[in-house]
Amino acid sequence: MLRWSRRALAECEFHLLPNKVAHIVLNRAERRNAFGRVMSKEYADCIARCSDVGVRAVVISSSVPGTFSAGADLKERKEMSVDEARAFVDGLRTMLNVTEDLAVPTIAAIDGVALGGGLELALACDMRVASEGSKVGLTETGLAIVPGAGGTYRLPRAVGLAQALRLISTASPVDGSEALRIGLVQALAPDPKQAALDMAAKIAANGPIAVRAAKQAMRDGYQKDRAAGLAAEREAYQKVLPSQDRLEGLKAFAEKRKPEYTGA
Repeated sequence: MLRWSRRALAECEFHLLPNKVAHIVLNRAERRNAFGRVMSKEYADCIARCSDVGVRAVVISSSVPGTFSAGADLKERKEMSVDEARAFVDGLRTMLNVTEDLAVPTIAAIDGVALGGGLELALACDMRVASEGSKVGLTETGLAIVPGAGGTYRLPRAVGLAQALRLISTASPVDGSEALRIGLVQALAPDPKQAALDMAAKIAANGPIAVRAAKQAMRDGYQKDRAAGLAAEREAYQKVLPSQDRLEGLKAFAEKRKPEYTGA
């Protein structure tokens, strides 16, 4: 049983909604949600809470109008030594790996600017919803650095190698429409936060064991040969067969009602 429902932090807020959707809100308006030491620590704390077995989906959004995240806090970074900067970026990379490795589906709601580390955060999510006027890109080469929190790994897997090379080497952001066209985001919406929460609610209404198992099977089988992909699927099916939720799904279908899944 979950013992917490909400924890508010100065620069990053965690909300557990009644439908068991975890909603993480970036909340550092004065620095356009740029990741500094404090915000990074608070975000890491929030994302760690999403590993609780009661969470069924995760949405990451911003409370700052026109901004998802402007990336790293360059003002703070300027004061770091080379070793400090290296350690900080290593920490960001680990933090986003934790995000990517969550067992449940994750959705980034982008309404405005998502640049550098901000887009790297969104890329660590399974899905991205954006507004048409959003501005997204990995612009680090314009500052004589490279994406350091997973961008060079994840962007090519999202849009293909050639598109990723174009975006990173030109340091040129694209708007929401272009991001949708090249597969960088999966949907456009006037209100990305609400669209992401609606999508997460649909996910949370399904069998949580099945959703987790399906995500794991797809990740294990992606870009593998058919034998490996089907082996991952078979393993996932073995996980759901003994579950009470599977029986509840069959019973609800027969009784023509909505199922009530417990995750057991």
